[in-house]
Amino acid sequence: MTTTGRQIRSATGLAFVLGVVPTQVDASELSAGISLGWIQAGTATRLAVSPHAGISWRTKSDITFHVRDLLSVVPPIQIGGAGVYNSAMVALGYGWENGDFSVGPSFAIYYMPACGSVLCGRIAGMAAGVHAQTNAYVAGPLGVSVSANVDWIGGSSLVLPGYVSILVGAGPVLRWNVK
Repeated sequence: MTTTGRQIRSATGLAFVLGVVPTQVDASELSAGISLGWIQAGTATRLAVSPHAGISWRTKSDITFHVRDLLSVVPPIQIGGAGVYNSAMVALGYGWENGDFSVGPSFAIYYMPACGSVLCGRIAGMAAGVHAQTNAYVAGPLGVSVSANVDWIGGSSLVLPGYVSILVGAGPVLRWNVK
């Protein structure tokens, strides 16, 4: 029986996550919010309204493990019409009493208008990328969240051959502690 490099990388990644996120966690947090920002796929920047929710676990050493979902809606008020861009992500980070920062891989499913250098149209598909987010809680459970996603999209699209998508948003966030 042979082991491929892909299986070794997957096993190494799983061992890292299991080693960093021990079974003894200090607390869990649920968070939800809505962000306003922009999404750029190709040459056109579009307004995005992004409700998001997540759960995080904090270890006794303030290392955090996050699972989040971010649904970005491109409103139909723009040229090209409406669209959706849903990103799911897992992340590792660091937390403190009034906030946290995390970064990790993301996976997106999208259907939205976009423009390349010559052509405009609708794009649809799946993309892998990276996600970073920071939350600062300024009034108890109420805070501000800033997030950014970079996803690699394109492929055989005539509209976007080989481009990336960038999503940046900021807005209020609310957290609940679960002990």
